[in-house]
Amino acid sequence: MGPRDGLVPSADRGRSEPAAGAYDHFSDAEMDRRARAIDAMLEANELGCAVLYGAERSGSAVQWATEWPVTREAALVWPAGGPATLLVQFHNHVPNASRMARNAEVAWGGASTIESVAALLGRERRGDRRIGVIGPLPASAGQRIARDRELVFLDSAYARLRARKSTEELEWLRKGVELTDVAVEALARGAAVGMTEAELCDLVERAYIGRGGTNHIHYLAATSMTDPSVAVPAQWPSRRALSQGDALVCEVSASYWGYPGQLLRSFAVGCEPTEAYRDLHDIADEAFSAIASALVPGATARDLERASAPIVAAGLTSIDDLVHGFVGGYLEPVVGRAPRPVDLDTFVLEKDMTIVVQPNVVSTDGASGVQTGELLLVGEHGAERVHRFPRGFATIGVD
Repeated sequence: MGPRDGLVPSADRGRSEPAAGAYDHFSDAEMDRRARAIDAMLEANELGCAVLYGAERSGSAVQWATEWPVTREAALVWPAGGPATLLVQFHNHVPNASRMARNAEVAWGGASTIESVAALLGRERRGDRRIGVIGPLPASAGQRIARDRELVFLDSAYARLRARKSTEELEWLRKGVELTDVAVEALARGAAVGMTEAELCDLVERAYIGRGGTNHIHYLAATSMTDPSVAVPAQWPSRRALSQGDALVCEVSASYWGYPGQLLRSFAVGCEPTEAYRDLHDIADEAFSAIASALVPGATARDLERASAPIVAAGLTSIDDLVHGFVGGYLEPVVGRAPRPVDLDTFVLEKDMTIVVQPNVVSTDGASGVQTGELLLVGEHGAERVHRFPRGFATIGVD
């Protein structure tokens, strides 16, 4: 696929007009850009049709192509050049989808969305032998769709489409960034000794729900700095109550219609950080600054890995990934402990990529750890901050 502005126009996809003023929408030009990009992906893979799938609020391709956030289940049957059909499950979700969706006609998925997809493919594609697939399609569903066809999985190609953000996408992203900032501000301001992790999550969510945001993640970890036992934020809050002398580590992403920010911070509760925790955080800060300095167009993912050297040099380790692309998925480049399919030496950063730098610095015994970092924009001359929440290892929970 060539430059984004060089894609050929696509056919009319029967776009329905959104309900005026009821929801924010991208411009027609932006939605046409996406349609042309998907058509170009199909052409590059010699495919006449693709199925974009999502379920249980997972599957970003459906929302990117149509503006309909996936609820229970949605399947977008996308013939090259159009018109596309969005099949939505449950029946009571169809009216809302009909008001919101773009680039497609909306229909109920029937008793089985997957069987409806198979029927639609059989009726309208006149024997295409290869069908593209994007999204978390279960194996059993794939078998029912495929029947005598070959399924071609396009998730990697789709992820490449999402790596660089358009001007309009960056505008929406800044809204998600602002919501994430106010969420972490609420956590830092409201956290108090005796509050459970679930109550801390309540502080986080209440900060953005009323502003039109939705939850992407809020991971927390609290542990004693003198007798630590947790080194990385947990995905599910525990019943543990916050105590004076704790370290509280958070990873928070509030989303604006699929465009989340991300902040990672460590706090000392009711006292100054201990020397051991301060040392961990100093290394994390050093690694963050080094990696952020390497976020320039033309740099490779290997350059980012090399920039994390202060962690290893200090004889420390990590649990979480140090770097990952973000917004539209957990995107490449992913630099961390687990081996990845991408070649770190050949993955090259480009302007308008959005990257999370998040050094998680952990003691060698795995008992204590800190995390700091945030979403950054790869600008023309290097990394650009989009968050405004201050960096550093702050003390909270003091009257």
